[in-house]
Amino acid sequence: MSSNEIVGSRLSEKIAVSVRNVSKKFRLFDNHGDRLKEALHPFRKTYHRDFWALNEIGFDIRKGEIVGILGRNGSGKSTLLQMICGVMRPTRGEIETKGRISALLELGAGFNPEFTGRANVILNGAIMGFSADEMKLRMPEIEAFADVGDFFDQPVKTYSSGMFVRVAFAAAINIDPEILIVDEALSVGDAKFQHKCYNKIEGFRTAGKTILLVTHDIGQITAHCDRAILLDRSRLLMDGPPREVVDKYIEMLFADEAALQPAEYETSAQFETHISYPAPRTIDDAMSGMRLEQRGVYCKDESRYGNLDAEIVDCVVEADGKIGAVQITTGSEITLHVKVRFHKAIQPLYGFAVKSLAGIEVFATNTFMRKQVMSTVPPGEEKTIKIAFHMPLQSGDYFFDIGVAAVDGTDGGLAADVRRSVMMLRVAPKQTKSTHNGLVDLSAKFDG
Repeated sequence: MSSNEIVGSRLSEKIAVSVRNVSKKFRLFDNHGDRLKEALHPFRKTYHRDFWALNEIGFDIRKGEIVGILGRNGSGKSTLLQMICGVMRPTRGEIETKGRISALLELGAGFNPEFTGRANVILNGAIMGFSADEMKLRMPEIEAFADVGDFFDQPVKTYSSGMFVRVAFAAAINIDPEILIVDEALSVGDAKFQHKCYNKIEGFRTAGKTILLVTHDIGQITAHCDRAILLDRSRLLMDGPPREVVDKYIEMLFADEAALQPAEYETSAQFETHISYPAPRTIDDAMSGMRLEQRGVYCKDESRYGNLDAEIVDCVVEADGKIGAVQITTGSEITLHVKVRFHKAIQPLYGFAVKSLAGIEVFATNTFMRKQVMSTVPPGEEKTIKIAFHMPLQSGDYFFDIGVAAVDGTDGGLAADVRRSVMMLRVAPKQTKSTHNGLVDLSAKFDG
């Protein structure tokens, strides 16, 4: 936080949200009886333990910025948003906002099941500080956005879950907020309604509104956000460009806990909020001092088999010239640099496969199938082979198999080291709206 942005307790004209050294503590009890005993104990004996959901969080959000907030479950994302909205207060620190806030946190929280959709919209507006007359002026737009027909004037207890979230979303998003806060709420309804929601968000962006977006969908972060914040273990881990933060988030999700660097979780008040590592300049740099199991692309749930006459000891992903990539975009040019250590003399056969999240094999091949003959390698030698291809795949998560075998005249050879689902790469779209359905982009063209 720069000192010239905030003067005393007043926000500057450039800042919409200021979070200053915020911490939030909760008291955890093992059971309801302990809570009662602590409340009634004559000598104030404690039966609880303290849990810090957030610890020394600080950042500013400028007016008109779209900021994505990422973090594993339990990292404090929702707690932070609730404090920014004023639903709860921080234990320490200050939060200041400038402008009307609309929050899509728990859609429909506060709706009365006996009231109609229309009556609940007016009730929701009153909670947000709008009079009944103001909400009635906005009602046609809200009703059209919800698009539930005659059910709008029926008790919401008769609604399907989809109709319920439509009305709740429409009520929250159509009040012309200056700050919009969205917590995992953009996946409501069917595809048509989601498209309408995204168009509304895009309209806010064009109008220069400030938006805070919490989601596990990293495609939304890279497509919509100007900046991203990564929370972990109650602390602010990283604050920077969306793609860099997303790469760190993916690396954190799939890395072995023991491989994470301790410096990232130090408890000092001088905790560094933006951790960066120099990008390796060469493949040798990337492979020195780090094992495959420590890389962000590694999947610890891999399965492995073979006689270990040869052993896959490392693999580095190069995407569009970036060494050590953990996220790529649709159509990227990929090179897998695979280091193999030979324990016996064999004529090697190398192969790899790409699978979808559901386990569908998208592509698989090997040097035998491609009629590429490899020379025999003596024991004790290490070789780094390159597997080059491009990824015209729909956005999503994809898993990689890598294998080395000895040529024996069969398509697959005699397995030396086959590592199934050893790596995961996340594919992000090049643009906000997809140009096709399905797994693969065939670059179809239409000619009349």
